[in-house]
Amino acid sequence: MWVKGEYFDDFDAVEAAARGSLDRTAQPALFNRLEWFRRTWAHCPPGVRPLVARAVSEKAQCWLFLARQQDGSLTALASWYTLAFQPVFSGVADDALKLRLLTAIAKRVRGTLKVKRLALAPVPVEDGSAALLATAFRRAGWKVVRSSATVNWIADTPEISFARYWSARPGELRSTVARKLAKAQIDFDVHTTFDAVTWKSYEVIYKESWKPDEGSADFLRAMAAHEAAAGTLRLGIAKLDGRPVAAQIWTVENGSAIIHKLAYVEDAAEHSPGTLLSAAMFEHVLDKDGVSLIDYGTGNDGYKANWMDRARPLEHLEMYNPRTIGGWVGWARATLGNLVRGRSVD
Repeated sequence: MWVKGEYFDDFDAVEAAARGSLDRTAQPALFNRLEWFRRTWAHCPPGVRPLVARAVSEKAQCWLFLARQQDGSLTALASWYTLAFQPVFSGVADDALKLRLLTAIAKRVRGTLKVKRLALAPVPVEDGSAALLATAFRRAGWKVVRSSATVNWIADTPEISFARYWSARPGELRSTVARKLAKAQIDFDVHTTFDAVTWKSYEVIYKESWKPDEGSADFLRAMAAHEAAAGTLRLGIAKLDGRPVAAQIWTVENGSAIIHKLAYVEDAAEHSPGTLLSAAMFEHVLDKDGVSLIDYGTGNDGYKANWMDRARPLEHLEMYNPRTIGGWVGWARATLGNLVRGRSVD
């Protein structure tokens, strides 16, 4: 079976070559769409210029969105807003073909570009993405080092009402919500459209929260507006006596809800507005949207265990090119580091 490989450093060229295969209608995962990569590069570029690799075989395609670094290495074209990074496929149902296409990309990156190091994160483990990438790059002659990056907390909620979901939460959480609701006049709104006034409320809440400056406020605003136009935005605002005090940005699509951002103003912390808004948001997506999975993003924060059912691992993959001195040195250092930390070495 023939396989053709090529590179792009221009998103318009990628769009023309993809012919819709990277659009929302073809890619169910938000983080696998061309529009997501375009926005990431426009507002928070992770390198000096993009490098998009593609392998094609008949009607099947594999894409790997990368970023060139100043030192010549490559990283994932991802940012702190990217909750999962993986190779993007279209027209491929067979795992063997996925491996063949991805191996072709790995061979070309090593042989043609002579890259010494390639780092990818956060790569999902449960869906097989981490294992697929590691296998493909090893077959292509790379040295691969896998390590834990973080986790992704989720709740499995197929055909579950909020009442049933809520009854399974820890008693302390349920008591806190009931007690705080009884003590303060807090109202909740879940917005599915985008408007400047509501977005300003989010910005004010974030500015007055405990969180550091937003990585890219322009990225988040553009994402919210785009997802609102597609009907997937769920922007929750909690108001205490009419004042916005907590906000959360979710998206709902293809039966799944993703929690992207959340914040509350520090001087309202005694009322637990973030916790109360979370309960309202969970109720909305379960009873009105009927989602079967809720994704709390990345990070092993302790409070997420109260809301979620389980944590899925995400990995950091480092691939080193043994045809380069830098690749050998980097691989030796990474391997030694894993041994020192007591981690397994592939």
